[in-house]
Amino acid sequence: MRRRGITGPKSPARTAPRRPSPSPEKADASAPRDYKAVLAYDGTDFRGWQRQPGERTVQGVLEDAIFRITGTKAAAHGAGRTDAGVHAEGQVASFKAKTALAGEEFFRALNAVLPADVKVVSLEQAPPGFHARKSARSKVYRYRVYNSRKVSPFSFRYVHAFAGRLNVRAMRAAAALFVRKADFNPFSSNRDLHPVRTVSRLEVRRKGLEILITIEADGFLRYMVRTIVGTLLEVGRGKMTPGDIERIFLEKRRSLAGPTAPAGGLCLVRVDY
Repeated sequence: MRRRGITGPKSPARTAPRRPSPSPEKADASAPRDYKAVLAYDGTDFRGWQRQPGERTVQGVLEDAIFRITGTKAAAHGAGRTDAGVHAEGQVASFKAKTALAGEEFFRALNAVLPADVKVVSLEQAPPGFHARKSARSKVYRYRVYNSRKVSPFSFRYVHAFAGRLNVRAMRAAAALFVRKADFNPFSSNRDLHPVRTVSRLEVRRKGLEILITIEADGFLRYMVRTIVGTLLEVGRGKMTPGDIERIFLEKRRSLAGPTAPAGGLCLVRVDY
């Protein structure tokens, strides 16, 4: 008996198969387009981000990968010029490229030719004029201190092993004094002509044997994060007090700050726009 009001799915109409229409990206490959790429990399075997003659750098391998796919040279600009040995989960690069590949195809092609220690996490077309560094509002770095010499072989490339006893409460008190807009030259390896930066967050958190130091600012001077971490470790060891931080800012002398912490514990986590 046929029940009214209930019908099964209709059979599809028999029509000739149609070719898929070309994507908008494939339709016009005559002009270069702006791209925004988010990269993750293990910085251990790189001489930092910036291309250097005869050295293996993240910028260099990315630009080489773009050239292999498109046949044209492209300048890739990074949001942060990470130093040798520094890692990234969310480095951002901007570049122009002319390609007939659609976005997903271009994304897969880049990852196919990039080495195993650097990969594109996401790729999208960017608005004209987008610049990974100049357009950034803030950057977040995280430093991992492993408070023991017995580091797992799966972690030793990404932490700074520090066996001494650390007073995390004192480190937190000192960290709060870095949250300001100020001349950060005394926490840099260079005497920058424009050294004023705004640090909006600096957190010190213990997680098991690890001490995680997270810092966010509108920009960073060379070695600034690692020098701040080295200073916080001196406070944790009892070699400095939180009150010494104000003295360093007032006297503007690099010699008063702590040593530069090793590169391997540092990671660029995120860039906000």
